[in-house]
Amino acid sequence: MSDEEIASAQTEATRAIEITEFIPLAKIDTIYFDKPYYLGPDTGGDKPYHLLAEAMRQSGLAGIAQYAARGKQYLVLVRASDEGLVMQQLRYADEVRAFSEVPMGEDTEVREQELALALQIIAMSTSETFDPSKYEDTVRHTLERTIQAKIDGEEVTVAHVEEPKAQLIDLMAALKASIGGQSEDDAERKPAKRAAGSAVADDEQKSSLG
Repeated sequence: MSDEEIASAQTEATRAIEITEFIPLAKIDTIYFDKPYYLGPDTGGDKPYHLLAEAMRQSGLAGIAQYAARGKQYLVLVRASDEGLVMQQLRYADEVRAFSEVPMGEDTEVREQELALALQIIAMSTSETFDPSKYEDTVRHTLERTIQAKIDGEEVTVAHVEEPKAQLIDLMAALKASIGGQSEDDAERKPAKRAAGSAVADDEQKSSLG
C-alpha cells in the first residue's frame, strides 16, 4: 500500500476524550489493560475535573471512551485514583487471545482438605494494601552494576547458572510443609514424584496475549 492509501485509513487526532458510557470498575477484566497515563485538568477545567474524579471514586464507576492520536484510534478507560484521573489504554476484544486456546490439562477435583490448606497459606501471606516499593527489578540492578563495573575497567566474571528442571511434587505434602503443619506420620512419608490428579509443575507453561 502506498503512503497515501495508509493515510486515508487513518483518522485525525481528537482534542478531547468523550466518555460514552460508565461501567463498574470491578467488572472490567484487567486483561484488557494496557498502558496507563495520568490526566490533568485543562486550563479552566479544574472544577469539572475534580468533580468527575470524586464522583467516580464514590460510585466505583469508570468511563469508557475512544480517542484518536498519531493516526490511530484508541479504546481507553478513565478511572479515578487517590490523586486524580488516570486514562488506562485498553486492548480491543480481537487483540486478546481466548482462554479456550490455552491447554488446561485434565479436569481434576479439588478436595476440601486441599482447599482449606491453600486458603490458609493465602491468609498467611495476605496484605491489606499493595506497596510496590517492597519490590525491585533485581535483573535490571544487576545489569546496571555490571555495566558500571565495565565502565570502571573492572573484570566482569559471568557465572554459569544451570537452568532448574521442572519437578513434579505432591500437592498436599507441599502445602503442609509450607505452613509447618506436617504431622509425624506426614514427615515419614516422602513426597511422591508423580501423584496422579494432585501434581503440579514448578515451571508452569505461560501463554501470551494474541
